[in-house]
Amino acid sequence: MSVETSMVRYYADRAKEYERIYAKPERREDLHQLRDFLEPEFAGLCVLELACGTGYWTEVIAPAAKSVLATDINEEVLAIARSKPFHPQKVVFRQADGYRLPRFSEGFNGGLAAFWWSHVPRARLHRFLQDFHLILSPGARVVFIDNIYVEGSSTPVSRTDAFGNTYQLRKLDDGSTHEVLKNFPSSGELLAAMDGLAVEAQVRCLQYYWILSYAVR
Repeated sequence: MSVETSMVRYYADRAKEYERIYAKPERREDLHQLRDFLEPEFAGLCVLELACGTGYWTEVIAPAAKSVLATDINEEVLAIARSKPFHPQKVVFRQADGYRLPRFSEGFNGGLAAFWWSHVPRARLHRFLQDFHLILSPGARVVFIDNIYVEGSSTPVSRTDAFGNTYQLRKLDDGSTHEVLKNFPSSGELLAAMDGLAVEAQVRCLQYYWILSYAVR
């Protein structure tokens, strides 16, 4: 089974457990800071959200955004997201593969991907960013947020492959164990990935999470 296929299966199986990770008490303050950052960042923008999952971060940006098209490859998580009380004319959920995005009829001057970057293989990252930016307007505001590895809070890294990708073993309520690709890039690596693709790139590191924000070149 390929890494991509196994990741899709894992998040489909995890749908009902998806938001538990945000209940860790030690991460509460960081989550408040992420919310405070994201709400004004997308004010008045038409936002394309990748890997929206159950719509946890869609709920954060939707009140201030002009519109949100939130996408995910798994219908299992989208079903949960659609059950939440979003304004149907402002927030639309659509199934889409983050690696094979269609040519949307909508225009987007904002882009969000929360906890997606860490699941992209290192060798695939540059191409993914290029393809993502093609969907967005020049100058669009983009934000990625993801995890910082914190000993004692993060799931331990189980192995590192020949390309430098790191993996975790995660267990679900049904007893199944899944090997999950989960990279933890440094601030320098994040900024280096933006070379030639973005302007005004900035990285902000909290205790448990990092934020990368920039404008599409």
